[in-house]
Amino acid sequence: MNTITIKIPDERLLKLQETASNLGVSIEELVLMGIEEVLNKPNASFKGAMDYVLKKNTELYKRLA
Repeated sequence: MNTITIKIPDERLLKLQETASNLGVSIEELVLMGIEEVLNKPNASFKGAMDYVLKKNTELYKRLA
């Protein structure tokens, strides 16, 4: 596992601390959850778009087959 260091404004750190405390997790866990969310979104967005297009054009694909 690797370590990264970031600089954030004090008010953002306070908000992170409050949010982590409210969720009962460490700041590190909260940040990792955010990173996972961002990394998984493009896949979810693409899959959602693909599902929409396939559903929308189902009848056309059947006629073309």
